[in-house]
Amino acid sequence: MVPELRIRTVNEAAIRPGGRFVLYWMVAHRRLRWNFALQRACEEARRLRLPLMVFEPLRAGHRWASARFHQFVLQGMRDHAEALRRGPARYLPYVEPEPGAGKGLLRHLAEGAALVVTDDYPAFFLPGMVRSAGEALDVRLEAVDSNGLLPIRAPEREFTTAYSFRRGLQKMLPAHLLQTPEPDPLGNGLPEWPGGAGADPLRLPSLAGPAGASEPGGPAVRWKEADLDRLLSDGGLSGLPIDLDVGPTALPGGPVAARRALVAFVEERLHRYGEDRNHPDRVGGSGLSPWLHWGHLSPHEVFDAVAGREGWTPLRLADRADGKRHGWWGMSESTEAFLDELVTWREIGFNTCVARPDDYFRYTSLPEWARTTLAEHAEDARPHLYDLERFDAAETHDPLWNAAQRQLRGEGVIHNYLRMLWGKKILEWSPSPEAALDVMIELNNRYALDGRDPNSWSGIFWVLGRYDRGWPERPVYGKVRSMSSDSTRRKVDLNQYLERYGL
Repeated sequence: MVPELRIRTVNEAAIRPGGRFVLYWMVAHRRLRWNFALQRACEEARRLRLPLMVFEPLRAGHRWASARFHQFVLQGMRDHAEALRRGPARYLPYVEPEPGAGKGLLRHLAEGAALVVTDDYPAFFLPGMVRSAGEALDVRLEAVDSNGLLPIRAPEREFTTAYSFRRGLQKMLPAHLLQTPEPDPLGNGLPEWPGGAGADPLRLPSLAGPAGASEPGGPAVRWKEADLDRLLSDGGLSGLPIDLDVGPTALPGGPVAARRALVAFVEERLHRYGEDRNHPDRVGGSGLSPWLHWGHLSPHEVFDAVAGREGWTPLRLADRADGKRHGWWGMSESTEAFLDELVTWREIGFNTCVARPDDYFRYTSLPEWARTTLAEHAEDARPHLYDLERFDAAETHDPLWNAAQRQLRGEGVIHNYLRMLWGKKILEWSPSPEAALDVMIELNNRYALDGRDPNSWSGIFWVLGRYDRGWPERPVYGKVRSMSSDSTRRKVDLNQYLERYGL
């Protein structure tokens, strides 16, 4: 059963008597495995003895929508379509041909539903979208949290440092570690659609709506099911109103690619993660953040794979909550270093988004000490000044920073250690910390495959002092932690990195 703490009722409507199916509106946890939201929809479908429909839409009108992100999501949709081709649920992918074209589609589908279940995700435009849907639907809408190992509503306060959050995790997490989602929630049998998975009593394959163009000899059609093969063919995205200049990368999206990447990391690099992750030339990081962001990969599945490799059981957990990074899990040093990134540093971003939903993305949300020290140094002379266009084009004086920006533009990722340096130098080379924040948000969210994520927002704001403490005072930075390219060159191996991404 899905833990009650992970289920949030969005509206006051009741389960509809006489509903013909349960509808899962997949918007953030875009996967068919290890997914509490899908599990909840399956559990309710079995309880109500109704078939299940999985509806996965992709909007076009939001900021930073691009060919890069569309292709990544569409590749996941193709995985889902293939997995559900013969059941056990009806799968309906929809891609907006123009901004706002999908308006009314959810309500149209929900007219035949007994219950609508969706994903509870605390960032970007999704909270507002789910809230608006709850107001529009006349059937119960539930939002289910499958974001991390700790339920996002388990903490009763905001944690302002990684140390305090780690202590909180060590107190709270043991009660939730064994409450994991089912690896295959669809595998326990579901009521079948009348006539089989391909049949639909609501004529939904044609998405007949109340208005729109008419097909010869058929009903009025307002919405069309996505033609995934066409959209993923060469030039298939060219007709969509998205940023085509931010093109797809070589990194494939979807749960199939995500699981392949997870297996490769656990088998080939996890054992050396602690020693090699900060060195670009050693390729020691996990590289999983794009799939985690788009919901193609579950953090529970990642934890299961890592813990399984260690032969771990909860009995190894240390009976303490001291906030130390190592020794609490009872696993190897490299594995504990990875879990600190997967759990502490990833999930503290979710905590911030839940605790302060109206301003987690604003400069004013920074801790007072950081805003004070940055204001005191706002008039300091900057060694270099660049605007958004120069940063975007990787036209600074620093070959290492330019290489990191080229990796971001071309591949949709930056090596994690260099991502910190990337942000710190934007702060140093911008006319004000507020201007630096604007540049980081724009470049990260425009190009990064894991941008617009709570974990991504936490990384950006860490550059400006969030989750950190005061350091020795320096020009421009004040007491905010500084970084330099010269020091980075001395600390990490990156000659091959510079050869690959430098000029």
